[in-house]
Amino acid sequence: MTDTPLYTFNKQEKLKSRKLLEALFANGKTFLVFPVKVLYMVVEEPLDFPVKVGVGASSKKFKRAMDRNRIKRLLRENYRLQKQPLHHFTTAHNKQVAVFLMYIDKALPDNKLLQKKMPMLIDKLITALGENNTVAH
Repeated sequence: MTDTPLYTFNKQEKLKSRKLLEALFANGKTFLVFPVKVLYMVVEEPLDFPVKVGVGASSKKFKRAMDRNRIKRLLRENYRLQKQPLHHFTTAHNKQVAVFLMYIDKALPDNKLLQKKMPMLIDKLITALGENNTVAH
């Protein structure tokens, strides 16, 4: 088996369910790895993929759709390249997670900054999910 399929970000991985998004924004936990705010929630009902991810940028801070789309593209791309530890953790612990990455800075992001922050963000998410695991049992 090759590692190439792991570097995809396909339709099953995208967080698109309105019900799941509303539940995530209402009941999800958050943490910050500036400039990205992370909302996450362990999902009980079965999903078609262990980790569902959505990305967003504020239209208040970024008036032009072109800028918002660029931010979302950068977030998705950096997540896609660095998601392996999260996927290994969720499959090993038999968890399903909904995650939303929200860019909150006022300036357009630099790809190098996001490349540096994404592994930190994923490590922090794994740690948070691990803590939930010990509390539940």
